[in-house]
Amino acid sequence: MTWYDSFLQQLVDGLVLGSFYALVALGYTMVFGVIKLLNFAHGDLYMTGAFVGFGGLSLVSGFLGAGWLGIFVAMLLAMLAVGCLGVLIERVAYHPMLGAPRLSILITALAVSLVLQNAALALTGGQYTAFRTELGFGGLNLGNLFLSYNQIVLVATAAVLMIALELFVSKTLYGRAMRAVSIDKDMCRMMGINVSAVIAVTFFIGSGLAAAAGTMAGAYYGSIWYFMGFLIGLKAFTAAVIGGIGSITGAMLGGLILGLLESFGTHIPFIGSEWKDVFTFSILILVLVFKPTGLLGKSEVERM
Repeated sequence: MTWYDSFLQQLVDGLVLGSFYALVALGYTMVFGVIKLLNFAHGDLYMTGAFVGFGGLSLVSGFLGAGWLGIFVAMLLAMLAVGCLGVLIERVAYHPMLGAPRLSILITALAVSLVLQNAALALTGGQYTAFRTELGFGGLNLGNLFLSYNQIVLVATAAVLMIALELFVSKTLYGRAMRAVSIDKDMCRMMGINVSAVIAVTFFIGSGLAAAAGTMAGAYYGSIWYFMGFLIGLKAFTAAVIGGIGSITGAMLGGLILGLLESFGTHIPFIGSEWKDVFTFSILILVLVFKPTGLLGKSEVERM
């Protein structure tokens, strides 16, 4: 394999990985944009979505099969269920704390993360669960580059979800309300906007996207685990920071950039795959030092 073929293969692998990061990062950046909360339970919603998607696939595989049709239906069920869970978490854990200091609501988010994580641990006994599908290993051979059908479908699905979100935010009434609430909640209330409903919709969409990423990750990698949300949650947060937390386009861009950097970085001499997490979080430190607002983020003056 020539350097060019290796470059293309790493590009494909980075886009697949970046698609997962981008979908989870969107939830981080949407919630932060609306209520200025770093929802550290978001990675565990990704994990919950993987398990709900697994259960949904088990239910529908009998008559739809465990191919892409069954997986898409299971993914939609997971998005609906985890989206509702996200709204429930917001109503029970976060909504009463919106007027509290930032640190209080951040600790609440960590507590929610531990609740979800330990619930999954209790239900699964800490064991890996096989996410069995009927996808096969077919693909396209483009010279020395192999592009699997699974990779094509995953990236295309992630792209459709991200484009749909961008259209929702830019074209719909609720999308405009979300942008308005992110700027000034008090003025929105005076204008008659139901701020609580907008926040609930934000949590529903962000949680649903995390569930979609979790289901697709389970189908792609073939196994799920109660702790799978922890690291991808941190990396999705890194992606959101790289793109500019609070910026939806920035979250998409940051996720793809992080996936590509991680894919190519593991093939740099003296780094290797065992150093990929060190490489990833070193990038986070550099971004925070030299460009704290991220690529597309805007600086804000915090209100007292």
